Amino acid sequence: MCTLTQKYNVAGPRYTSYPTVPYWDNTLFTRNQWEETLIRSFNLTNETEGISLYIHLPFCESLCTFCGCNKRITKNHLVEITYIKAVLKELSLYINLLGKKPIVKQLHLGGGTPTFFSPKHLDLLLTEVFKLTTKAKSVEFSFEGHPNNTTLEHLKTFAKHSFKRVCYGVQDYNLKVQKAINRIQPFKNVKNATDNARLTEYTSIGHDIIYGLPFQTIEDVEYTIKRTIELKPDRIAFYSYAHVPWIKGNGQRGFKDQDLPTPEIKKQQYALGKIQLEKAGYIEIGMDHFALKTDALYKALENNTIHRNFMGYNASKTKVMIGLGVSSISDSWLSFAQNVKTIEAYYTLLKEDKIPVYRGHILNKEDLIIRQHILNLMCHFETSWNDKNLYFKELPEVVSQLKELETDKLIKINNTSIKITEKGKAFVRNICLPFDLRLQRKKPETKLFSMTV
Repeated sequence: MCTLTQKYNVAGPRYTSYPTVPYWDNTLFTRNQWEETLIRSFNLTNETEGISLYIHLPFCESLCTFCGCNKRITKNHLVEITYIKAVLKELSLYINLLGKKPIVKQLHLGGGTPTFFSPKHLDLLLTEVFKLTTKAKSVEFSFEGHPNNTTLEHLKTFAKHSFKRVCYGVQDYNLKVQKAINRIQPFKNVKNATDNARLTEYTSIGHDIIYGLPFQTIEDVEYTIKRTIELKPDRIAFYSYAHVPWIKGNGQRGFKDQDLPTPEIKKQQYALGKIQLEKAGYIEIGMDHFALKTDALYKALENNTIHRNFMGYNASKTKVMIGLGVSSISDSWLSFAQNVKTIEAYYTLLKEDKIPVYRGHILNKEDLIIRQHILNLMCHFETSWNDKNLYFKELPEVVSQLKELETDKLIKINNTSIKITEKGKAFVRNICLPFDLRLQRKKPETKLFSMTV
């Protein structure tokens, strides 16, 4: 008998955007349109909600083979200051375009490894960013930290600039798994980094844990979560390894497909991990995320203000997000734009005083409606078309496609709404798929996405 895991284990997006990046219509995208929509959204929302900034810092000293991020592997730290100057140049180009200082409500530094950079250089970067912008009265500033190299000085430097949240990549504590993914970090390193964040009065400490890694057993996941609970981080991202070697190249070809857990084992890993986390007081927040009731993300879920974008789940929403750095993605709400992917091309365009965007998508009316439905499902586990502005002509067909998921008790369908059941939360990507009209109209001919289970 076919299990739900086998039945619904298909390739599908994680929906950090809609349309998803492979379905952007680059033929209709122009830099001028992007800039026009950005200015329009900025003028409407900067004073009321502010903007989000994402800064991509791509450098890592070694290659983690599970990673799907844009990175540059080097031990040469002389690259730091050149890159910082480039990011500040890009920010100044945006400010010249917008005509006034942005009010920054959210700021996230991702990578790569942000803590590859020295505290001195990070201090320089952030000092200059806040000379060019204004901090909102209430801010959400965060960074991704590597437990092996995030020092107390790093944490103090970020705290000096109003950062109160840090996320550490833990992945797994089993040495065999760590060797396979080339990420050797003992529990004591994670504990030290977590303790230091508490000493520096960070209010939200996050740990990332991945299931479905090569050689990883159910017992490995159980052990990793047990040790994680000992440290009691405020939020936990517990998500499935995305095996996409056809996209990410040699990094994910360091082990064989047969070294990976089967979809059924992965589902058991997730189910066991979820039980452990819930017993420890963590509440499921959106897809793959758990938080204590004291964390801002849980409070946002309760207050109906939780949002999802290219930075993941956030406790509040801004319509404008500007991505700085190589490969970063920006969002004006009406359009998306992505920066060039190589550092060399990034530097060249900035020297020519050009915002280093190379592709994007202008959202049409249908895109905006579908985007809202997928956001609702991802953030609130339900969506509705009571509001006539959220109705679209293909909706009856979408509901028809969802009937089988209702039969399997993954959702409940009412006259004007859909609600995901507790059982269905693990299949939220599958539930979003019928809404993805661009994917439905043009199924991919090659592998584009990781498996949903």
